[in-house]
Amino acid sequence: MSYGAIIGDVVGSIYEWNRIKTKDFDLFQDHCHYTDDSVCTAAVADVLLGNLPSVANVMRQWCRHHPDGGYGGYFEQWIHNDYMGPYGSFGNGSAMRISPVAFLNCSRPLERVLEISDWITEISHNHPEGIKGARATTHAIWLAFQGKKPTSIRETIASVYQYDLSRSVDDIRPTYVFNEICQKTVPEAITCALESNSFEDAIRNAVSLGGDSDTLATIAGSIAEALHGIPNDLIEKTKEFLPDDIIEVIERLYRTAGPFKVNSAFH
Repeated sequence: MSYGAIIGDVVGSIYEWNRIKTKDFDLFQDHCHYTDDSVCTAAVADVLLGNLPSVANVMRQWCRHHPDGGYGGYFEQWIHNDYMGPYGSFGNGSAMRISPVAFLNCSRPLERVLEISDWITEISHNHPEGIKGARATTHAIWLAFQGKKPTSIRETIASVYQYDLSRSVDDIRPTYVFNEICQKTVPEAITCALESNSFEDAIRNAVSLGGDSDTLATIAGSIAEALHGIPNDLIEKTKEFLPDDIIEVIERLYRTAGPFKVNSAFH
């Protein structure tokens, strides 16, 4: 789940401020790079793999170690202020970092998995819409791991979270504009994943919307991995753009969990 998120981040990184409205683009280019989406995803994985004393402290350590992640203004303040608590955010940062929760707990009961999602999210993004965006992403991944079909996942997420998932990618694309809040990115990213016919297709769907491309592709990629898996060549290519510490923690995540294994830290 985490390579799915990180591949989306790296591929989408160069289109966040150079937005496109087409699926016809080179997947990797020399100036692709990892962003805050990858850093925060790695931090969540690190917490869930046993670095548990404080979610906020671990997140701050990772972000301070990667100061050029392109963090949002309030989150940047939060990173550098050890005494700052959650600040009512409903930004899409809550959803882009959450995939390790579903990956490491996909054989656990849904309600417990969503509780863990809340625990991770509430350190900063404690607005109800921020909580909801992370929950919806976690829930969609969890359902995919249960073998649910995209139509079933779409119906469930739309019903539980009251997201409009009725539009197709082609419906969304013409009028979609850059947005960084959960309400305007999580439903669209979920649609990009559920409409895809492969992992790569989900990433291309997300970037082609012409919005917050790295985060849209991060969220879509995390769901698409559970639906389709990832070709190994995409993983190996993405590693060329990543620092050693992110690779190490994500590799440890896969070794520790694997599909449908339980993270014993939450027993």
